[in-house]
Parts: sequence; C-alpha cells; structure tokens
Amino acid sequence: MVDPQPEIAPYLEAAAQKKMRITHVIETHIQADHRSGARDLVAATGAETCLHEAARVSFPFRALRDDEVLEVGNVKLRVIHTPGHTPESLCLLVTDESRAAMPWFLLTGDTLFSGGVGRPDLVGGGVERALAAQLYDSLHGKLLTLPDHLEIYPAHFGGAACGKGLSGKPMSTLGFERLFNPALQITPKEAFVEFALTDLPELPPVFDVNRRINAGVG
Repeated sequence: MVDPQPEIAPYLEAAAQKKMRITHVIETHIQADHRSGARDLVAATGAETCLHEAARVSFPFRALRDDEVLEVGNVKLRVIHTPGHTPESLCLLVTDESRAAMPWFLLTGDTLFSGGVGRPDLVGGGVERALAAQLYDSLHGKLLTLPDHLEIYPAHFGGAACGKGLSGKPMSTLGFERLFNPALQITPKEAFVEFALTDLPELPPVFDVNRRINAGVG
C-alpha cells in the first residue's frame, strides 16, 4: 500500500476480498495535506513501514535507498529518490512481470503531477531554493530519462495545494507530461527554480501540523 489515507477500512476490505496480505506500507514522503493512515495500517496488518532513508521521523521504519527493488510476487517496485518537494521524496517504478519485463507505470507521489510539479516550499527553513534546484535534477536527471509509455499516478490532482496548475485528471503518461506540463518546458535550472517558487497557492497552516503528526513529533 502506497500513501494510505486516514480511513484504512477500505484497504483491509480490499485485501480480504482478494485473499491477499498487506506486507509493505510505503510513504512517498512525509505527508502534509492530510493525516496519513500508514501507522494505523501497519498496526492493523503487521506490515513494514517504508520511507526513504532521508526521512526524519520518530518511529522505526525500513529505510529505502535509491535504486532499491522491492519484490512482491510478480511485481517489482524500484525506488527512485526524487528530492525536491521534500528531501525524502521518492517515486516507485512498477513492473508487472506477468505482463512484461519492461516497467508499466510510475507512482510519482508529490514530485510530478498531471499538469504540475510538487511545491518546494513545504519544509520551510530557508531551503526552498535548494529544494527547487533538487526538484529540477530529480525531474530532468531521473524521471524524464524513463520511457514515454509509462503511465503516471500522482498522489494528488486538481484542487490540492501541494502544487500549482494541477490538472483535474488523476493520471497521465510520462510522454504527455513531457510535451504539455508547463513545469517541464522550463530550462535552464535557474529559470525553473524561479518558476517553481512563483505564484504558489497559499500554504495552509494545517500542513505544518499534519507533517509533525505524520513524522510522529506532533
């Protein structure tokens, strides 16, 4: 399970219906827009809590590393560390070997959205420009090196305050975003940094509260 919402009953019901067991609960980053259901789901299932090794939280977790591969039956998930929205942000490249040896889709968390990218001012503390520069490197040096056929499934779509210009479409393809996502058209890096930090939606005060709760320190 990746980025679970607070209400975990639907996940438990879906697993029971499929006669499957939830073994990993992965957070693509420390969430801010909502209280995560990850720890509740772990408590209910005995699954492993998984975050990138850069995560700063007060509870034990499996530290995922860049390029690490998790195997769940026929499915392989490759961890891609994509700092920028937050230092610990990651994406998951998913291959279903019962269908093909090539990857099928990409879970992009808050790094890449349909129509936008993650905001780099979430953490605060004066590191916004550095994170915006890291976001550029994550996008152009990692995600945009992947094939265009990949479906992408972000953690949010239109209406969320985790980025600007988000489409109401909850998924896309990497090829479509490469051509039409405004944030991906901007080079050099310095111009992208300015773009990423300009005209952002107001940061709701509850975001900081949620981040502290989800990190186990609030």
